Amino acid sequence: MDYETIIFKKEAGVGTIILDRPDQLNSLNRAMVQELKDIIERIKTDKEVKVLVITGQGKGFCSGGDIGLLEELTSISPAQSRLFFREIHRIYLSLREMDQPVIAAVNGHAVGAGCDFALACDIRIASDRAKMGAIYTSLGYVPDVGATYFFPRLVGIAKACELIFTGDIIDAREAERIGLINKAVPHDQFEKEVKKLALRLAKGSGLAIAMAKNAIYRGLNLDLATELDYEGYLASVSLHTEDLREGLDAFFQKREPNFKGK
Repeated sequence: MDYETIIFKKEAGVGTIILDRPDQLNSLNRAMVQELKDIIERIKTDKEVKVLVITGQGKGFCSGGDIGLLEELTSISPAQSRLFFREIHRIYLSLREMDQPVIAAVNGHAVGAGCDFALACDIRIASDRAKMGAIYTSLGYVPDVGATYFFPRLVGIAKACELIFTGDIIDAREAERIGLINKAVPHDQFEKEVKKLALRLAKGSGLAIAMAKNAIYRGLNLDLATELDYEGYLASVSLHTEDLREGLDAFFQKREPNFKGK
């Protein structure tokens, strides 16, 4: 399927979504929201995609909601705008629900909803040219797509309050220091580092990674005893998978495993 605002490609088990509105720093408009919803739902059931990378075309990752879209939302009723927000929320929820690990390759500015888009991914690698921030309150607005959920869990409540209340934009090195991203790398090494990680994950046990991902996010809202019980359930299932047998055989034979996701 052809898209107008995104590009999707697959290679060596890695699926890549490229946000493709570079003249608008890949800001989200209605078309992009619908196209992202469509492609992510397709990827969730695509057995060829072992890992998903999301990045932006040009100088920006995603500059948040398109200004024209925001102006449009001010002209409709709260009930109508809430329905639209649910459309965007479906994208973020789908990233968490999908079995595949998701890497945000933050190539440039990721602010507002664009920052939250990156935070909804499992792992974030950023170019040292990237800037990130929850700029909502600096516009007299409130977070609308996850900042109040993601920021406290990643950087702690006090730092989350500071960043959200001030709307400050921080560079990639600071984002790495406070734990907002996994790693900041020199821009000339950025694509190489993202590809290296994506290929490594693509060669891993998709079944084990999917189980672990599910347990991680499920555990955010559980007590320790309940999470341990769930881990025990997953482990008991994993003990009887072909991937575990292959992993053990490869370990003892001192070779790289060839996982099948079974």
